[in-house]
Amino acid sequence: MSRSILKTKLAYLSIVSVATFWVFLHAPAQEKRSRFEPSIPRVWDDEAIATLEVPLANPMGSPRHISSDYYYRIPVRPIYKSYPVYAPGHEPPNYMEWLRQQDPEVLWDESAYKPNLSSREDWIAAGRIVFNTPIYYTTHRIVSMDDVRNPKWYQATGVPGAKDGTVPFVRYVIRKKGEVELGDFACGFCHTRVMPEGSVLEGVQGNFPFEKSKAWLFRSRLANPDDARKADADLRHLDHSLFAAPWLKPDPSAQIDSMTTDQLIAAHAAMLAEVTARHQSGLFDPLQIPDLIGVKDRRYLDHTGLQQHGSIADLMRYAALNQGADDLASYDGFVPADFHYSTKRPEPGDPIAVGGRYSDEQLYALAMYLYALEPPPNPNKFDALARRGKKIFETEGCGTCHTPPLYTNNKLTPAEGFRVPPEARQQFDIAPFSVGTDPNMTLKTRRGTGYYKVPSLKGVWYRSMFGHSGWCASLEDWFDPKRLDDNYEPTGFKPYGAKSYPVKGHPFGLDLSEQDRRALIAFLKTL
Repeated sequence: MSRSILKTKLAYLSIVSVATFWVFLHAPAQEKRSRFEPSIPRVWDDEAIATLEVPLANPMGSPRHISSDYYYRIPVRPIYKSYPVYAPGHEPPNYMEWLRQQDPEVLWDESAYKPNLSSREDWIAAGRIVFNTPIYYTTHRIVSMDDVRNPKWYQATGVPGAKDGTVPFVRYVIRKKGEVELGDFACGFCHTRVMPEGSVLEGVQGNFPFEKSKAWLFRSRLANPDDARKADADLRHLDHSLFAAPWLKPDPSAQIDSMTTDQLIAAHAAMLAEVTARHQSGLFDPLQIPDLIGVKDRRYLDHTGLQQHGSIADLMRYAALNQGADDLASYDGFVPADFHYSTKRPEPGDPIAVGGRYSDEQLYALAMYLYALEPPPNPNKFDALARRGKKIFETEGCGTCHTPPLYTNNKLTPAEGFRVPPEARQQFDIAPFSVGTDPNMTLKTRRGTGYYKVPSLKGVWYRSMFGHSGWCASLEDWFDPKRLDDNYEPTGFKPYGAKSYPVKGHPFGLDLSEQDRRALIAFLKTL
């Protein structure tokens, strides 16, 4: 294929991608755009940051975040133009050679470059750029250049590819002419989903097998005798930085030190694609990756309701925290960015410990994009079975917690074993009962508030791995009464080393007849 043909093909793919995006947002191209000049909120406002999060179940560990002075001395990452990654057998001829000939192109930085931001639609489109922009490159990796070009990586991890042959979770980036880097850890790394027929959804529960890819990485390093010892130390340091909560006795991450390297790697590999041991969670209590469509209407963010969400500024702060700023906080003296128990923090310009930040303008665009996301067309029809299921939903009182039209009451429910502080009922919207699900995530991690938020049921038809740790692969499994049994083997996440694992709690709907459960599920899939 000639370079001109390759360039034409890439341009065509870009046009198709943009066109699909606008159809997805229901924004006709011919519609006249009005001028939009927003007032950009200040993201790192010290007073707002201090009251943003719900205190942890053990408030001793609640984070003390960096000051606004520190935050705004962290350099803003330049956003470079990026290019699609193709699975083996799908890459256009001479693609890598073509990439090496491309000049670096900065799309957005703090000086001379930024996209057009004249209209609301422009801001949303710019937010999509931020959403898909990698923040780490080849030198800081969970995925490598060799991986995405190696068929064995796909076989071992189960990474899905889109119908156009691309791998939409990662991007190639040119920061220096002649050098092609693989970029990852964009927002879309965890919130992009390849559907069974190969279409791609953005902003949803992602299905990149993050933990299996991490397991592949460390197994590969262990196979190299010159790197094996360092690989073991790196994995243990990484897991402690992700999961340690040293104010709890015992520290829930202490088990890491009693495991062999092979066992640690196997614990990561045990997690399915829609489940991840995200930072501040737990290796044995991971999180189901949430769907961000409809986030505008959520009053609490995270499964544990860790952050309050009352404005677009709060969503901007959430993004800033979760792409590096919360690693700089002190949790009773433990600073994750230090990788050890210390109150010392790295300097704001340290690229390894801090890694940069988004500008307030970029975070506003990102939040605008997330607020604008719409669900894909639902193939499930509201037929007679679903109509019957709707009546069951109503008569069973499901709407008490999953209240239409949002199908959540936006409240927090206490975990079993957690005593709600009297003042908390004045500050937060807390339901007067617990649903009895596994309390470990919210009592024994750095995201643990003592509560779980009531999730929305909208969009359950395109999601999977239900429960806050993703134990049940489908709604049918979630409503299977056998999941309460001690000998139950989860169809989703099962903790490493467990032969069986009962999925306790949320008994609602389990006592229905099989026919009524089918009807209820049929209704839920229409939401």
